[in-house]
Amino acid sequence: MQATLTNDVHFTDRQFKAKIDPVTDEQLLLDYRKTGDRELYAQLVYRYERELFSYLRRYLGNAEMAEDVFQAAFLAVHLKCETFQEGRRFRPWLYTIATNAAIDARRRNKRHRTVSLDTPREQDNEDVGRLVNLLESSDPDPSSAAVSAERNRLVRETLDKLPESMTAVIHLVYYQGMKYREAAEVLDIPVGTVKSRLNSAITKLTDVWNTSHVD
Repeated sequence: MQATLTNDVHFTDRQFKAKIDPVTDEQLLLDYRKTGDRELYAQLVYRYERELFSYLRRYLGNAEMAEDVFQAAFLAVHLKCETFQEGRRFRPWLYTIATNAAIDARRRNKRHRTVSLDTPREQDNEDVGRLVNLLESSDPDPSSAAVSAERNRLVRETLDKLPESMTAVIHLVYYQGMKYREAAEVLDIPVGTVKSRLNSAITKLTDVWNTSHVD
């Protein structure tokens, strides 16, 4: 198969209307590995296109980078399908591939980032909303819009300064709704480490909250 496999499938798959058979992701991948049937591969892309792209867009803060990493992740699925072990779950395996690719992309792009922290990036207000809710006891009323915007800026700034290890845990547990053990599997770390990294991240956010001048 050609290296352009994922690119072709990803864009044509948006027109994919065929009924998906009630077969597991794992079986689809194993059958694809045996037969090379591109329709099976397309079904996997179709199942995860929205979910995985949304995760990558939040993680990277950039739709174009998310698109590139999405393509790279599913190309890796194609290239590494022979290494997929029967009995393993596909979703954590896919997220491991995608998260590692996203981390690499962030590191490559970090030195080139010139976006001001005072300028909201696309999706930022939506993305930090769930974390903000962790630190607020109630929703702000309309008159608190300016305060809310400042809080979002502070949270965003703090998130940008967190180590990559903490950022990955936040996105998997809070944005993707993974259980601790699932996030641990994706990141190849103990469950206790997931919990400690998450707690450390929330502690840092809380410290910023308490020491800020936002009333």
